[in-house]
Amino acid sequence: MVYAVDLKSAGFTTLRVRVPPRPPHYLSISCSGYNVGMQIVVNDLLTNYELNGSGKLILLLHGWGDSSKGLRNIQDELSSKFKVLAPDLPGFGGTQAPKEVWNLDNYADFLESLLAKLELDQPYAVIGHSNGGALAVRALSLGKFKPQKLILLAASGVRTKNTLKRLFIKLLAKTGNIATLWMPERYRQDLRKSLYGFAGSDMLVVPELQETFKKTVRQDVQSDAVSINVPTLLIYATDDKAVPISDGKQYKDLIRGSKLEVVHESGHFVHIDQPQKVISLIKDFLA
Repeated sequence: MVYAVDLKSAGFTTLRVRVPPRPPHYLSISCSGYNVGMQIVVNDLLTNYELNGSGKLILLLHGWGDSSKGLRNIQDELSSKFKVLAPDLPGFGGTQAPKEVWNLDNYADFLESLLAKLELDQPYAVIGHSNGGALAVRALSLGKFKPQKLILLAASGVRTKNTLKRLFIKLLAKTGNIATLWMPERYRQDLRKSLYGFAGSDMLVVPELQETFKKTVRQDVQSDAVSINVPTLLIYATDDKAVPISDGKQYKDLIRGSKLEVVHESGHFVHIDQPQKVISLIKDFLA
């Protein structure tokens, strides 16, 4: 895939760079090659979802640029005891992209409509990874669902406001990925990591969701977190360059009675890097 990247503002000429394919677990655009699960129309959007198991309902929310498949290991582990709903959020996986620009509030409305359309009870627990965690916080504060427990995995939503971050977000939204192949290798990885962190969310930008991406990553949910009064488990990773542990500590201060667990030797996809540890923490918390 080739993108034209405008780097004049940074002192470079316009270059065309070739962006390498995304890893399989970042599959993020609805396409004929996507292995869909069950489908239903929600708010005029063809929605792909998986619903497995029986018992109390667990709602899984993936992050930006990911799909329900990114949380498959959690779904498989919990479906033996719970009913697990794992939707592809609009614009990702097998679900159609919204026709207008969305923010977290629109995604929260979608989740409320999805639960109603499937005639499901209120979820016993909501588990959100990265931007899915920020969505869970916002949706809960808006009363879109009323879980008894909340689990945030490397959740974003603690937004810092500085000019440099805005500049990099604009670059991400223009290119659809981080184009650094024009740089010497010794600088390339550092810049990628820096940009990933500045974005405050999963860095992959789906082309048709560029404006939605910009609105979403600018939405701070710290004031929403203060209103949460359900038991909350926070799981963050020591080597996460996208969402630092300091965000988890901030959520811990904001959410009354919340518990912070720090997982070592893991990056942003903590549930994939350290699956046994994370699954054990989740199961103990849900028991």
